[in-house]
Amino acid sequence: MLCIQAQHNDPYFNLAAEEYLLHRRTEDIFFVWISKPAVITGKHQNTLAEINPGFVYEHDIIVARRLSGGGTVYHDNGNLNFTFVTNEEPGKLIDFKRFALPVMGFLEQLGIKTTLGAKNDILAGGFKISGNAGHVYKNRVLHHGTLLFDSDLRSLRSALSDNTGRYSSRAVQSNRIQVVNIVDFLARPMPIETFSSQLLNYILNRYRGEHYILNPEETEWIGRLAAEKYSVWEWIYGYSPDYRFKHEFYWKNQAVKITFTGQKGIIRDFVMQTALFPEEVCTHMATMFNGCRHTFPYLLKIAQKLKLPGIPIEKIPDFVTSNLF
Repeated sequence: MLCIQAQHNDPYFNLAAEEYLLHRRTEDIFFVWISKPAVITGKHQNTLAEINPGFVYEHDIIVARRLSGGGTVYHDNGNLNFTFVTNEEPGKLIDFKRFALPVMGFLEQLGIKTTLGAKNDILAGGFKISGNAGHVYKNRVLHHGTLLFDSDLRSLRSALSDNTGRYSSRAVQSNRIQVVNIVDFLARPMPIETFSSQLLNYILNRYRGEHYILNPEETEWIGRLAAEKYSVWEWIYGYSPDYRFKHEFYWKNQAVKITFTGQKGIIRDFVMQTALFPEEVCTHMATMFNGCRHTFPYLLKIAQKLKLPGIPIEKIPDFVTSNLF
């Protein structure tokens, strides 16, 4: 087994590296990496429904989509990501327990008693410390997970949305459960870099692996994939399944109802019904929003062009996203 310690903290690059290792290599591989603050959605999710777009935008948190299914996770420099890529026999391609057990064994060595949750999460003290997901390519399996070592849990909770009810679609929805950090269970504190190195060495010894560093040609190939796929709007937002958005609320004691459809991340059939504004204002809003990318920066640009009496510009994108207010 090749064991790789990532040299980058760019989530787009490392997600692309996972795809490269799955598609372009033939060996069994173990890969560990740490990301700058990011929200990573599953392949079959509606990205905007899963995040708190205003918080993510204001705090420069990266939004990305991964190759595997499952729910949305939060990354920062206190979270360690691990990836197994292995060759498997037909009928044995997906086995969450088999890939979780070595990680759980490592945590046991650190004195942390763990269990496997109903959603293939790794739990400590009954709380989630690791989310896991998988993807199959021919006879190769990619299994990856998070390890919340010393993450900013307040930012984690703020970056992820609990308001998916405004969206109706066939998209996979995340299962939100309480999380804790691994560092809280350690007898002696350690930096995440030490934790990462110890996990890598544990896997090296368990599987009689060997250290491997991506060569310049591989790094260049992965960089192109990151630039052309993983960092582009069409993959991050436009790949979301089509959805219906409905938001009913009160503003200045007046009822407001907004509905539209999202098709490949683009707003269509926008309708705003309210006595708050004259009908021509609602029609003008529909003209402005229809055909717009349904993401916070684009909505903010449109909001700056609208003149809605009594409504701050920065509030307008909240009306048409999953933001709470």
